[in-house]
Amino acid sequence: MGNRRFINELASGQAVDQVFLVRQKDLRTTSKGGLYIACVLADRTGTIPGRMWQATEAIYRGIPDSGLVQVHGRVESYKGQPQLVIDGLRPVAAESVDLADFMPHTEGDIEQMWSELLEILRAVKNRHLRMLIKKFVEDRELVAAFKKSPAAMEMHQAYIGGLLEHTLCMAKLAQNILPLYPNLNADLLLTGVFLHDIGKTAELSPEPGFAYTDRGQLVGHITIGATWVQQKADAVAAETGEPFAQQTLDLLVHLILSHHGAYEFGSPRLPMIPEAAALHYLDNLDAKMHMFAQRIAADPDDEASFTAYQRQLEVRIYKNSGTLDGDGPADLFAGEQS
Repeated sequence: MGNRRFINELASGQAVDQVFLVRQKDLRTTSKGGLYIACVLADRTGTIPGRMWQATEAIYRGIPDSGLVQVHGRVESYKGQPQLVIDGLRPVAAESVDLADFMPHTEGDIEQMWSELLEILRAVKNRHLRMLIKKFVEDRELVAAFKKSPAAMEMHQAYIGGLLEHTLCMAKLAQNILPLYPNLNADLLLTGVFLHDIGKTAELSPEPGFAYTDRGQLVGHITIGATWVQQKADAVAAETGEPFAQQTLDLLVHLILSHHGAYEFGSPRLPMIPEAAALHYLDNLDAKMHMFAQRIAADPDDEASFTAYQRQLEVRIYKNSGTLDGDGPADLFAGEQS
């Protein structure tokens, strides 16, 4: 495995004989009636589309839905992007490879990020919200899943620790905007940041490759998260012997239900309170910033000023905005009268 070429190093014309992770597979029919396999292969650096011509149903059935395969083939250029033409493949046991080559991982220290998030959440003063957060933090199995879950399948922070990284980034953003908007309920917003994507720990499976669980497909992380909040609130009520404040619970669940911001993006509700609007835009801001950064970093053409067209962002990204000349007067407004 030490001699492998990672996907971000592959170039047109290269021969390939190494292991990849299967992200998607599909058996299709050519215009002449033959069968071919279209798939998406992955490693820790990204994904590459694959095509196997003159395929059979038996070959297709032998490819794991989300597992490892040894691929023999070559890299070709298709519409300006690399594509792997597969001559042969076979399944490979996960125990025979270093999974670190196939599972992208946050660059941050997971335990340090978790400690930072907890420190931010200690600022929550509302008694019921503090007890609710405590119930989640004390759920060891859930916290373990939270620390290793990706934030998404492919849109942003699609790597081990991505959900924690995304949540911490949002919590830091929330800390910065709260002084600017004193009308926002800080306790509600910070708790919403912590719990808005908690259901992804059950929606997405990090091993052997990122994939939707059956529960994730059937229910989805928004509904899972809202259900867990209700369950933990019931546990708080049982422990204290008093009802959990219904308005507080309703507002928090509303944040989870509305954080995608639009019906077409899966939100059962639109944001109806300032904290829900803030949560949605913080979520979108962090996701978009990571998407831009990742697409620029992964672009294979170092000489080009723009990336290829990015379907999720609906643009070609200009890559050189960060190289502006910083030279200028030491004090632009020197001598100005207030």
